Amino acid sequence: MALVRGRRERYAANYWPGFVDMLSTLLLVVTFLMALFMLTNYIITQAASGKDTMLSRLNRQLSELTELLALEKSKKQSVEDSLAALQATLLDKDKENTRLTGLLGDAGGKTQGAEDRATSLTTQLSEQKQITNEALAKVEMLNQQLAALRLQLAALQEALEASEAKDKESQAKIADLGQRLNVALAKKVQELARYRSDFFGKLKDALGGRADFQIAGDRFIFPSDVLFDSGSDVLRPEAHDQIAKLASALTELEGKIPPDIAWVMRVDGHTDINPIATPQFPSNWELSSARAISVVRYLMSQGVKPERLVAAGFGEFQPLDPATSPEAMRKNRRIELKLTDR
Repeated sequence: MALVRGRRERYAANYWPGFVDMLSTLLLVVTFLMALFMLTNYIITQAASGKDTMLSRLNRQLSELTELLALEKSKKQSVEDSLAALQATLLDKDKENTRLTGLLGDAGGKTQGAEDRATSLTTQLSEQKQITNEALAKVEMLNQQLAALRLQLAALQEALEASEAKDKESQAKIADLGQRLNVALAKKVQELARYRSDFFGKLKDALGGRADFQIAGDRFIFPSDVLFDSGSDVLRPEAHDQIAKLASALTELEGKIPPDIAWVMRVDGHTDINPIATPQFPSNWELSSARAISVVRYLMSQGVKPERLVAAGFGEFQPLDPATSPEAMRKNRRIELKLTDR
């Protein structure tokens, strides 16, 4: 029993180292396997990364090849088009060569005629050259004339500019003179208006303040019925005294108005709308004019200067009253005196 126990104890003590060796070996195997796994994983990862890089590069190359292929296709199409055009041109040339060959064959028997034609063409060419030389000489002469005309035009332009400047100065002077003349005329008109007012006042006083003699604005009005019979241009005897007073007033006025005022006494004849048609007076125009002239002539006989008198006839076309009543027509038959500038 003791021997057996001792053997068992001896044999039991030997199990542990073996177990440890086994565990160490197992651990080394596991470590080796893990290392081998990691190494394999690393190699696989690198291989995959390299494949991605290679794939990207291949894609780029594929894109470049695609673009090159498209460019080559375009060049090929252009070359094909050019080739087609060249072929068409070559075909045309062949046809032209055939036509020229035919013409050359036909012309073989017409050499003498061609030489004659060449001689004629040479003569015509010489004539054309002569005409051209003459034309060139004319063109040169025209150029010289054009240059001379340009010089004349420049001189005329300069003269025109000087004339325009002088014209502007003259226009300014004319405008100033016109303004001064207008002022002077306005002054003369005002003076004449003052003399007119004095004249009409004295004339009305001389005529005794008769109600049928009226002053209307710048006109002194005589009724025709007072001066003339109906349809007549002869002054009534009783009207002579009235016209003589008018002549006296005019003579006195002529001595008062300054010589630098150009004035006239205008005598206007007017009729009513009743027409007249006689051998002496075919219309109211003639009657109104004749009555105005009769008054002017009598004034001249009383010493009034002719250059201070004007006679005018207005017929029935300037009525004072447009009505057709007897009173209106009597008012429209009149002689008007107007002191105005000449």
